Amino acid sequence: MAEKWKPAGMGIPRRQFLGSVVCGTAVGLATRSIPVRGEERAAGSAWKMRLATSSIHFLHLPIEKACSRIAELGFEAVDIWSAHAGCPHLDDVLNRLGADGLKQLLADTKLKLFSFSVYSGGYPRYAQLLGDVGGGVAVRGSDGPCDATELTSCMRHFLEVLKPEVELAEKHNSYLAIENHGHALLDSLDSFRAFVDMNKSPRLGIALAPYHLQAIGEPVEKAIAIAGDQLFFFYAWQQADGITQLPGHGPTDFTPWLAALEEVRYRGYVNPFMHGDLAPDTMSQALAKSRDYLNQCLEKREP
Repeated sequence: MAEKWKPAGMGIPRRQFLGSVVCGTAVGLATRSIPVRGEERAAGSAWKMRLATSSIHFLHLPIEKACSRIAELGFEAVDIWSAHAGCPHLDDVLNRLGADGLKQLLADTKLKLFSFSVYSGGYPRYAQLLGDVGGGVAVRGSDGPCDATELTSCMRHFLEVLKPEVELAEKHNSYLAIENHGHALLDSLDSFRAFVDMNKSPRLGIALAPYHLQAIGEPVEKAIAIAGDQLFFFYAWQQADGITQLPGHGPTDFTPWLAALEEVRYRGYVNPFMHGDLAPDTMSQALAKSRDYLNQCLEKREP
């Protein structure tokens, strides 16, 4: 069975968490950050970059072959996509493999399950499946854009609406990661700050997409710093066209981004990503180059 992943400092029992909320925001945030990050820094342990990638990169292959490709490339974990752009993988797992079949597939390929991307279909549809496999992250979008003067009220409303999904995540030993996107509620650095300041749930965090931050001229390193312990998912994805969206193919130097991830002691997987429909062999070659490039960036980052 695949090893379960847990975001930094997120293993807080429900009673302890609710008690911290009653005591106030500062206590809640301190409880979130100390257990893992504090111990790792005190011990002086090195940050370890772990790599995953998304099944949608091989959307024309069955989920078994997509996972085999990802494992053969040396990725440690997989992000399984629902039906965005017609990707069949997550619904195929839900309807054909089931939880036991997915666990067997992960065992056969020696992959860990990082996440389900549920932009199509929504998290509730897949919540029990994710829990039955052992839990993980569910990645979804935020809400429509709002005027900057209404950001606080819009974010408060969004978090309120999310409560049933947060409760589902708690029930199924999972986590919700909200992706920033262009023309969306979670978009700018100000919206990141509003989210982090208002979010009190250890089951809710951010999926950070640098592509969309670069599109509006916002610095990715600052977004990582703002997200901090609430960063659950990181797309290694740059604003470019086609294959140049991937690390090592386009112009962006990912070294500062990895240094920023190290600074916040990011505990998820770094997920090379692109939108596009490449032939499986071409995609495999492209992801292999991204894998090697990210490892080179890790080696040259400042200590």
